[in-house]
Amino acid sequence: MKVSDYISKRIERLPKGYVFTYTELVNESVQVEATIKALNRMVKSGKIAKLAKGKFYKPEDTAFGILMPEQKQIVKDLLENEGRITGYLTGYSIYNQLGLTTQLSNTIQIGSNQVRPDLQRDRYTISFIRQKNTITKVHIPLLQVLDALRYIKKIPDSTIQSSIGRFLVILKELSEHDMRSIVRLAMKYPPSTRALLGALFDQLQHEQYTGPLYNSLNPVTKYKLTGADKALTTITKWNII
Repeated sequence: MKVSDYISKRIERLPKGYVFTYTELVNESVQVEATIKALNRMVKSGKIAKLAKGKFYKPEDTAFGILMPEQKQIVKDLLENEGRITGYLTGYSIYNQLGLTTQLSNTIQIGSNQVRPDLQRDRYTISFIRQKNTITKVHIPLLQVLDALRYIKKIPDSTIQSSIGRFLVILKELSEHDMRSIVRLAMKYPPSTRALLGALFDQLQHEQYTGPLYNSLNPVTKYKLTGADKALTTITKWNII
């Protein structure tokens, strides 16, 4: 079988929007150089699209134009390495998912223990946020919430008051185990994040979780969060102004 036919048949089996590299198509009889040439020809013909150097995907053509792959597909190589979780989608990538904004961003943010320079893939800018906690699958949803609390002032098309309202709903839906976990994870976040989380738990009358947060704060430090007083009655205790 010709290399081009072999590559074409392999790609036909892939789902639309799936991001792949030439290494996934190489085998004993199909060498790297021949594979790359075949892929470049397919890009020129429009059968596949190029996302970045060495990365391709099957485009999905709709009435609204060609759809880009899901963000998780675009950066999947940055989220996992040989089965080990190395990062997670956060920030601008999940504000909409958390119900904090209706906007979608061309910036993909990744929480990672190791921060690296920004990079570009097609129209997306990929940036990294330092995560001091060990990243595990079970804790990712909690880390995403904590990241959003940390950067509450940067949530697009939203106000502090409306964001706090949404955070109260999110925290209220957590299990008792997750509430204890998010407090423990918050201890490696800035004091302003710990103070806001404590104020939110107090507002929900979950004071039993706030002791470690309160004891970790400097009693004379103030945290400015304009508009928080419109959504929380507990800010004085937490020195939020």
